[in-house]
Amino acid sequence: MPEVELGQLVISKAGRDKGRPMIVVKIIDNEYVLVADGELRRIEKPKKKKLKHLQLTGKKDGFIYEKLMNNRKVYNEEIRRALEELTGKPGEIKGSKGGE
Repeated sequence: MPEVELGQLVISKAGRDKGRPMIVVKIIDNEYVLVADGELRRIEKPKKKKLKHLQLTGKKDGFIYEKLMNNRKVYNEEIRRALEELTGKPGEIKGSKGGE
Protein backbone atom coordinates (compact mmCIF):
# COMPACT_ATOMS: atom_id res chain seq x y z
CA MET A 1 0.00 0.00 0.00
CA PRO A 2 1.36 3.49 -0.86
CA GLU A 3 2.51 5.66 2.02
CA VAL A 4 -0.02 8.07 3.52
CA GLU A 5 1.03 11.39 5.10
CA LEU A 6 -0.57 14.13 7.14
CA GLY A 7 -1.86 16.94 4.94
CA GLN A 8 -2.15 14.61 1.93
CA LEU A 9 -4.94 15.01 -0.59
CA VAL A 10 -7.07 11.87 -0.86
CA ILE A 11 -10.23 11.04 -2.81
CA SER A 12 -12.94 8.93 -1.22
CA LYS A 13 -13.63 5.72 -3.19
CA ALA A 14 -16.55 4.46 -1.08
CA GLY A 15 -19.44 5.68 1.02
CA ARG A 16 -21.72 8.70 0.80
CA ASP A 17 -18.69 10.91 0.24
CA LYS A 18 -17.50 8.90 -2.81
CA GLY A 19 -15.50 11.09 -5.20
CA ARG A 20 -15.04 13.84 -2.62
CA PRO A 21 -11.54 15.27 -2.10
CA MET A 22 -10.34 15.38 1.52
CA ILE A 23 -7.21 16.04 3.55
CA VAL A 24 -5.64 13.49 5.93
CA VAL A 25 -5.63 15.11 9.40
CA LYS A 26 -4.57 12.11 11.52
CA ILE A 27 -3.07 8.69 10.91
CA ILE A 28 -4.60 6.21 13.36
CA ASP A 29 -2.70 3.06 12.27
CA ASN A 30 -1.66 1.28 9.09
CA GLU A 31 -5.33 0.70 8.17
CA TYR A 32 -7.26 3.82 9.28
CA VAL A 33 -6.93 7.62 8.98
CA LEU A 34 -9.06 10.62 9.87
CA VAL A 35 -9.99 12.92 6.98
CA ALA A 36 -11.69 16.31 6.74
CA ASP A 37 -12.81 18.62 3.94
CA GLY A 38 -13.68 21.72 5.97
CA GLU A 39 -17.38 21.59 5.10
CA LEU A 40 -19.22 18.25 5.14
CA ARG A 41 -16.51 16.79 7.37
CA ARG A 42 -15.20 19.57 9.54
CA ILE A 43 -11.91 19.43 11.44
CA GLU A 44 -13.83 19.25 14.73
CA LYS A 45 -15.41 15.94 13.67
CA PRO A 46 -13.26 14.27 11.00
CA LYS A 47 -14.33 11.07 9.24
CA LYS A 48 -12.58 7.81 10.10
CA LYS A 49 -11.85 6.01 6.82
CA LYS A 50 -10.06 2.82 5.87
CA LEU A 51 -7.10 3.40 3.60
CA LYS A 52 -8.49 0.88 1.11
CA HIS A 53 -11.50 3.20 0.68
CA LEU A 54 -9.28 6.15 -0.25
CA GLN A 55 -7.43 6.98 -3.44
CA LEU A 56 -4.07 8.37 -2.36
CA THR A 57 -2.59 11.18 -4.41
CA GLY A 58 0.98 12.37 -4.46
CA LYS A 59 -0.19 15.86 -3.48
CA LYS A 60 0.30 17.27 0.01
CA ASP A 61 -0.32 20.71 1.52
CA GLY A 62 2.85 21.76 3.33
CA PHE A 63 1.10 24.39 5.48
CA ILE A 64 -1.46 21.90 6.85
CA TYR A 65 1.30 19.29 7.30
CA GLU A 66 3.44 21.69 9.37
CA LYS A 67 0.52 22.73 11.58
CA LEU A 68 -0.50 19.11 12.23
CA MET A 69 3.09 18.03 12.97
CA ASN A 70 3.51 20.91 15.44
CA ASN A 71 0.14 20.22 17.13
CA ARG A 72 -1.20 23.62 16.09
CA LYS A 73 -4.90 24.23 15.46
CA VAL A 74 -6.02 23.75 11.87
CA TYR A 75 -9.09 25.69 10.76
CA ASN A 76 -11.80 24.56 8.33
CA GLU A 77 -11.06 27.58 6.13
CA GLU A 78 -7.43 26.44 5.81
CA ILE A 79 -8.54 22.95 4.77
CA ARG A 80 -10.93 24.37 2.16
CA ARG A 81 -8.17 26.62 0.80
CA ALA A 82 -5.74 23.69 0.64
CA LEU A 83 -8.30 21.57 -1.23
CA GLU A 84 -8.87 24.38 -3.76
CA GLU A 85 -5.12 24.70 -4.35
CA LEU A 86 -4.47 20.95 -4.56
CA THR A 87 -7.43 20.14 -6.81
CA GLY A 88 -7.12 23.31 -8.89
CA LYS A 89 -10.88 23.77 -8.62
CA PRO A 90 -12.05 26.84 -6.68
CA GLY A 91 -15.26 26.16 -4.79
CA GLU A 92 -14.93 22.37 -5.29
CA ILE A 93 -16.74 21.70 -2.01
CA LYS A 94 -20.46 22.44 -2.36
CA GLY A 95 -23.64 21.87 -0.41
CA SER A 96 -22.50 22.60 3.14
CA LYS A 97 -25.05 23.22 5.84
CA GLY A 98 -24.56 26.39 7.84
CA GLY A 99 -21.65 28.78 7.86
CA GLU A 100 -18.44 29.18 9.73
